[in-house]
Amino acid sequence: MNKSIAVLVGSLRKESYNLKVANTLVKLAPASLKLNIIQIGDLPLYNEDIDTATPPASYARFRNDIAASQGVIFVTPEYNRTTPAVIKNAIDVGSRPYGKSVWSKKPAAVISVSQGAIGGFGANHHLRQSLVFLDMPTLQQPEAYVGSVAQSFDEKGEINEKTKAFLKQFIDAYAAWFEKVK
Repeated sequence: MNKSIAVLVGSLRKESYNLKVANTLVKLAPASLKLNIIQIGDLPLYNEDIDTATPPASYARFRNDIAASQGVIFVTPEYNRTTPAVIKNAIDVGSRPYGKSVWSKKPAAVISVSQGAIGGFGANHHLRQSLVFLDMPTLQQPEAYVGSVAQSFDEKGEINEKTKAFLKQFIDAYAAWFEKVK
């Protein structure tokens, strides 16, 4: 049976490289995993005042989507040496109300995608700090940074073979590791 894995993409841009990488992971995933890209752009900024007995529909939908998933892959750009606000907001929405986090014990992986040379190293490691607190075991190796990402795509928007091979290695490693920790 396939394991349902939520994929959160930290760039909301329609032609986002992060989204293209996430879509490539969906295609490359082994048969044991079913990757589902979960919408996070519609989540209002977390505010306890609106997180009442009837929270916003997008909060409820997101929490249900994550709760139904058996693992999570974060695909994040780097903004100012950290994760974008949309990723942090999704983390906050999923971790509330206190004591009802949908993240706990879900095996996670982080891949950072950047147009810069260091591949979103800062965002990758900041996100990992939050995952420790959220009680999410996180894939340690291979570390996954895609730097100078624009060079990973041709003029038609197709990913090159070198990057595709790296992403295949990453998703296969996650699938094997997932089986060990779950």
